[in-house]
Amino acid sequence: MTFKPAKKLGFGLMRMPVLDPDDDASVDVEQVKEMVDLFMSKGFTYFDTAIMYNGFASQRVAKEAIVDRYPRDSFTLATKLHSAFFNSFEDRDRIFSEQLEQTGAGYFDYYLLHGIEASSYPKYEQFDCFRWLLEKKAQGLVKHAGFSFHDTPELLDEILTKHPEMEFVQMQLNYLDWESEWIQSRAVYEMAAKHGKPVVVMEPVKGGTLAKLPAEAEKLLKAAEPALSVPSWAIRFAASQENVMLVLSGMSTVGQMRDNLSYMDDFKPLTEAEIALTHKAAEIINAQIAVPCTGCSYCTDGCPMRIPIPKYFSLYNEDMREDLEEKGWTINFTNYGKLTERFGKAADCLACGQCESVCPQHLPIIELMQKVSSHFDR
Repeated sequence: MTFKPAKKLGFGLMRMPVLDPDDDASVDVEQVKEMVDLFMSKGFTYFDTAIMYNGFASQRVAKEAIVDRYPRDSFTLATKLHSAFFNSFEDRDRIFSEQLEQTGAGYFDYYLLHGIEASSYPKYEQFDCFRWLLEKKAQGLVKHAGFSFHDTPELLDEILTKHPEMEFVQMQLNYLDWESEWIQSRAVYEMAAKHGKPVVVMEPVKGGTLAKLPAEAEKLLKAAEPALSVPSWAIRFAASQENVMLVLSGMSTVGQMRDNLSYMDDFKPLTEAEIALTHKAAEIINAQIAVPCTGCSYCTDGCPMRIPIPKYFSLYNEDMREDLEEKGWTINFTNYGKLTERFGKAADCLACGQCESVCPQHLPIIELMQKVSSHFDR
């Protein structure tokens, strides 16, 4: 098996379609099967899952929609070990065995230490996870070893200097975060390239943020390529970076799958002029966005008050783009009220910090929840 996939688009099994919009685990498996079939029919083979994706249902769905329906050598599957789920050396093997059972995959083509950042890195070292992963590779249970990363280029330099045996780095990269002082997509990407490690891109559309742009930014991109969708610019920007081997897209509908395949089947990198347009679009977006949340939902599973944090941020962002002085009220107040019938209010936040400890974007969620509460809890 070659290391790098033949085509640059991967199917991220993180935001799959659901039957109940308030239950991420209620995956519409039949729709996922249709999406998988379209994906495979065009020669794309890379699928990415993890323990907690889609309300902890992702690995099970991977088995049902992919592994049980296709020859094992016709696709590649990636999954991960997250620091939140192990507290002993034995836990690592237990989790790995559970992942093999849940997916039915027999082995993993790509296996990652999940979401490394300054707070979690010591735990991966404490439990010798890098050497452990290489043992799994020597046993034939893992084909390629790497890690996903959410921190500074300096920390990435430290890790890759100490662990040059890691084969690839998965990182957040998109044109909105390219020069972000928090995410530092460009600087982290360049550090991976400096160490000769190919990059797998996550969050190329920033959780949907780059699919629904302010009117001015959308007009800018549509004027250049009227036939192409707005999110295509984000996917193609990421795929155009020389050291990127794959771009993951967390597709939620058959329509999104068809759109991505339409321009990634015969991918052509962006020109310098087109890349300049994405930077102009980023300037417009950054001037209007209130909370740069990607909707990954890492923060929700451990929330003691069951607050649907990303959903509230989405409603808040929509209202912050409105001229509320004229409107005074928007449909988002009704949508917020409906959510509070099933979940905790923003005002219910206990400021325990669980959410902030796992947020890949390093958002000050407690402070932001107070703003959401001031806006909606009237």
